[in-house]
Amino acid sequence: MSAYPPSGSLMGRTPPSAQELRNRQRISTWLFAICFMLVGMIALGGYTRLTGSGLSIMDWRPITGMIPPLTHAEWERQFALYKTIPQYKILHDGFGLAGFQQIFWAEWTHRFWGRLMGLVLLVPLIWFSITGALSRGLALRLVLFFVLGGLQGAIGWFMVASGFNPDSTAVAPVRLVLHLCCAFALYIAILWTALSVRTPRPTFIPATPEAVRVHRLVWAICLLVGITVIAGGFTAGTHAGFAYNTFPLMDGHLIPSGYGRLHPFWLNWFQNIPAVQFDHRLLATTTALVIGGTIVLGLRTPQLGRDVHSALAVLGWLVLLQYALGVTTLLLVVPVWAGTVHQTCAAIVLTAAIITLHRLRGVGRP
Repeated sequence: MSAYPPSGSLMGRTPPSAQELRNRQRISTWLFAICFMLVGMIALGGYTRLTGSGLSIMDWRPITGMIPPLTHAEWERQFALYKTIPQYKILHDGFGLAGFQQIFWAEWTHRFWGRLMGLVLLVPLIWFSITGALSRGLALRLVLFFVLGGLQGAIGWFMVASGFNPDSTAVAPVRLVLHLCCAFALYIAILWTALSVRTPRPTFIPATPEAVRVHRLVWAICLLVGITVIAGGFTAGTHAGFAYNTFPLMDGHLIPSGYGRLHPFWLNWFQNIPAVQFDHRLLATTTALVIGGTIVLGLRTPQLGRDVHSALAVLGWLVLLQYALGVTTLLLVVPVWAGTVHQTCAAIVLTAAIITLHRLRGVGRP
């Protein structure tokens, strides 16, 4: 969907006016800014998880929570609440107020950034709607994004609440992955919308067998990147990255000996640390190889055009960087900086894959 119908004299359509072109530019720039903020949100989420900051705020106040503690008494109240949960008693017993404030600010920034994104979406949405810059369909889609963003906040609290359970020092992996998946799904939807507003009419690409094959492969790449991200979420949620810190072998084996020890077998994919980490490695390697093969085929298909070739090249470099970051994070036993950058780079790799797919949407479409 785009803000305006496709245009072009070759198709008998009226070319867009100068005002329509300006509106496209402004709306797409605004949506790209929201995408940038979402990548920042994903990075902040990784940091709060790795520093154990996510459980530091015990109450969920969607509006008043924007205001941090302003008095010493309020800081003491927040700290007293934190002392009641297992994470404090098991990991941070004797933690002083200064240490609590450090993890509190990380989680507060994460939540504040989410609220700020809501305002950045809502205020321009109202303005563009009033001024008639948005089509009815696009306006409704953006309202839906706003509602889904609020739902994502609720899912975030649902995730955090799981960390308050007895003997729990972190959130439940399944809820963590749910929160992560919803964030990425919303990001993809907004990014695709922004790209379509900026370039509503796809560039025609002849539907040769090679072009169609590349198009299908890029679809597969997007799916593989998404599944690898999900596997990475379970790796993070189960703390599987802190085990088997060698590469490419795991405890001297290509496939770890304890891969299938849980029954029924499918539980191994979500709860068994050897299996969870191996699956993430396997998916990442498969994704990198498929991207490499697609680049070779794509660059040998001249009818795809320079834009597609450039997108494929960028995707290739990014997946190499991400793979290196993943191995580095593993070998260094998941330092905060490496884990945060690795999670952020996953969003950037997905961005490159979506941009490549968007540029290929004109295959066989004159």
